[in-house]
This record gives sequence, structure tokens and C-alpha cells, in this order.
Amino acid sequence: MKRHDIKVLLMRAPGTNCDLEALRAFRDMGVQAELVQSQKVFKTKNLDDYNIIFFPGGFSYGDYVRSGAIWAKEMEYRIGKELKAFVEEGKPVIGVCNGFQVLVETGFLPGFKGKSIEPEAALGNSTHGYQCRWIRMKKVNKGSCQMLNSVEEGTILQTPVAHGEGRFILPPDKLEQHLKKLYDNDQMVFRYCREDGSPASGEWPINPNGALDDIAGICNPEGNVLGLMPHPERAYYGHLMPTWTSTGLNKYGDGYPFFDSVIKFTEKKF
Repeated sequence: MKRHDIKVLLMRAPGTNCDLEALRAFRDMGVQAELVQSQKVFKTKNLDDYNIIFFPGGFSYGDYVRSGAIWAKEMEYRIGKELKAFVEEGKPVIGVCNGFQVLVETGFLPGFKGKSIEPEAALGNSTHGYQCRWIRMKKVNKGSCQMLNSVEEGTILQTPVAHGEGRFILPPDKLEQHLKKLYDNDQMVFRYCREDGSPASGEWPINPNGALDDIAGICNPEGNVLGLMPHPERAYYGHLMPTWTSTGLNKYGDGYPFFDSVIKFTEKKF
């Protein structure tokens, strides 16, 4: 499909943020991107009109109960069938920060056997409280997450995080089993790393929240649902990067390859 025909739905709820940064990034890619209040989507149920769905970061509904839980349950009740059908069609669904939390709460991630009724993982309280800092994440996915295949394995991206509940955890009684599945299914997409690409090994602040195995982002087994805690939209332009005064000003920053790969994949697949 032609790039200018691609339609992106960016969902917005009370308390979400960074949606305008994501909107600006997608529109710079030359696609049709719309920022729509989730209540309007609940009424129209028109997910079929779009090729990509993006859930932004922030603190939907004030993160009452736990992060993403209220928005997730609201969506599951109002557009659960439509969202499940969208995923089963193979269309890209992306959740960043609060969006990642929502995809875990709705059971789309990790999604070992499709959408689960109850969450199979969680994004718990960060070990050092609220974290707003620049981190590095390394792409470790070997190809199952096709929407990011234009980003080479081993690529290191410097992006910000801003969350209080971003520590990826698994149920203690199923920890080893589920962690093995993430690796065996090639569901691991990003891990927090050092400047040279070596593992963070849980060390703070390189791993900013104490995430299990330095996990910064995962996908479902089919590779079309992606969730990550770091914000690539906040690093899309070169002037947003923290090092531009020393390395020189480029038009685009480390977030650009992320969006570029998602759009290239959609062009080819649909």
C-alpha cells in the first residue's frame, strides 16, 4: 500500500501524554495519523478504518488501581472484540509506557497463546520510584517482530523513560517457564543496556526500574503487538537528543528508525 494511504489511530484517554509527539512523528512519516479520544472510538467502533493503532504513554485515569488497569478494562468492555479482530488480522498495535501497561492488562502481551483472560505479566513499581531519565535500549529481537525488522538486531537506541510503574515482572511460580517462552518465541524486543551495548544486568540507573532480565519491550508470538516502556517519540528529532551539542545537530534522533521501520513494514504488508 502507498504510504500516504496508511491510517494510524492514536488513542487518547484522560491522563495520557506524549500523544502529540507521537502524532507529529507519524505525520512526519507521510501517513495519515489521527488523535482520537477513546470515548469516541468506543461509540464508532471503527478500528477497521485504520492500519496501525498506537497507545501512548502517560497516566490514564490517574493510574488508580494500578497503571493502565482502568483504561484496559474500559477498552476490553467497549471494543474488546474489535481490538481482538484487529490483532488477529496481523495489523500493528503499539503501546508505549502507559500503552504497554494497557496491552499487558488486556492480555494481548505477552499473549503466549493469544489474548489471555487474565494478565500473564505485570509492570510493577520501579525499584527507585518515579524515573524520568535518558536510557539506552538494545534491539535483541531476531525477526519475529517484523514491524521492526528495518532496525538491525543489536542496534542501540537512546530514548527517555518517564514512569513509576515500569518494572517488567512475571508470576513467581511461572517465572522461569514464562521467561523461557519469551526467549524461545523470540518475543524479547528491547533490553536496557550500557553505552557499549553490554547488558545492564539489573544495575540502576542503566536498568531504570529493576525490570526482570533488563526487559524494556516485548512483542506477542505473532510479532504484531509491541509494547515498550521507553519513549521513541520523545527522541524522534535530532534536537531532542541530549548529546546534540557535543555530537552535532542532525535532523532526526534515535527514535526515527523505530517509526520508519513500522511504516515501511505496513507499506509492504498491506
